[in-house]
Amino acid sequence: MLRVFDYVILGAGAAGFSAAVKLSELTGDKAGVALVNGGVLGGTCVNVGCIPSKYLIEAAKLYHGGRRRLGPVEVSTRVDFRFLMHSLREAVKTLRAEKYEKILQHYAGVEVINGRAEFTGPDTIKIEHGGDVLEVRAGKGILIATGSRPHPPPIPGLDRTSYLDSDKIWGLEEQPGSMLILGGGAIGVEIGQAMQRLGTEVTLVEVLDRILPAAEPEISSELLAALREEGMDVRIKTRVVEVWQGNGVKKARLMSNKGEEEITVDEVLIATGRRANTDSLHLEKAGVDVDERGFIKVDSMMRTSNPKIFAAGDVVAKNLMLETLSAREGVIAAINMTGGEAEMDYSVVPVVTFTEPQAASVGLTEAEAMQRYRACACRVIHVKDLAKAGITGEARGLAKLVIHPETKEILGFHTLSPHASEYILAAAEALRRRATVYDLLDMVHVFPAYSEALKLSAVAFLRPLSLMPCCME
Repeated sequence: MLRVFDYVILGAGAAGFSAAVKLSELTGDKAGVALVNGGVLGGTCVNVGCIPSKYLIEAAKLYHGGRRRLGPVEVSTRVDFRFLMHSLREAVKTLRAEKYEKILQHYAGVEVINGRAEFTGPDTIKIEHGGDVLEVRAGKGILIATGSRPHPPPIPGLDRTSYLDSDKIWGLEEQPGSMLILGGGAIGVEIGQAMQRLGTEVTLVEVLDRILPAAEPEISSELLAALREEGMDVRIKTRVVEVWQGNGVKKARLMSNKGEEEITVDEVLIATGRRANTDSLHLEKAGVDVDERGFIKVDSMMRTSNPKIFAAGDVVAKNLMLETLSAREGVIAAINMTGGEAEMDYSVVPVVTFTEPQAASVGLTEAEAMQRYRACACRVIHVKDLAKAGITGEARGLAKLVIHPETKEILGFHTLSPHASEYILAAAEALRRRATVYDLLDMVHVFPAYSEALKLSAVAFLRPLSLMPCCME
């Protein structure tokens, strides 16, 4: 059976849903849009990404904060891990219903087709759903938004050892007494800190010389100190060379410059990378090019090597995998599928790692600025110098402002501080407007607030902070 739609979208996550909504708006809900979905509605973020991880992080923060405030008082409180994970899954279910399932009722032109899709030609797709096979053709355009999945590293014994990843961990019922985490990127440090705070003994292993390798070195170093201070065993420049299991536990052999070491844990969590969900799409039949890892190559308009096919979200070859970025890419693709000429701008995308303190970044790092301009100017200030830190007692962290040494244009802002996610957008807007350090100084900032880190990092170009009264400039 062949059905013809104006537009066909493969994938019902952030990118696919955003594109479907935008296509409906741009066409007055007159276009026929097939939203082909092979999994649970909502994709990675709501089901196994941002929402469950941040739920776990907030629960761990409350528990950790309560214990810290009680100080030396002995308490018998403990985590009801089974109830916590049940509540987490219920929160995911509720948000998926509210933000994905129910909104489809308002877009009559969008039809969800559940099934596994593969290309049969440059504009035709075969969908297997249930025992039936349906073929669809796109009259005006196709969007590939099938996302990505965790990709385990080739470690001997891993294929014979049960392990968790960022998809599987949300099904846990019992809290592990100990856990080995492979990977010191955002996923590893976020889940690692949360589990450590809830009472699991966490060993985190990163093969490179620092955690959050893409962050500024000062931020990586300060966060490493914070995690170790809370009791996490973080190993950098360390490799897992073998894993195995037996008698209800997992074992791993670690290699570092100190030699080999064997550790025993209850669970292993893999947080080392992701693979594009393109394996079964038969993109060669559609004339769509991918890179060596299977991610789809696109131009700034989200168009693939087939001018009728676009791609958006985590399936695209790029540096960042973010829910908000995927949604924006879906919108850009929809605009261009309907004849527009919108381009995706990756230069001012804010990135946040939701540890405590939070690590937030936008724009160029010092190393990137040096590579591009052969020179840059930077200032680093410390959170302890903020009045807000003196009030709350949460004084760990820093902020780093990177500017052009001649024009004084802001090139990047990077911070590790409480509530960094709440003010990093101000720095992103400054970059988007090509503001200078003097433009930051001309603004009236909020006081007292952690966002003052942005202001003080600009003031640091003029004078020592020790010689500045509160609220100057």
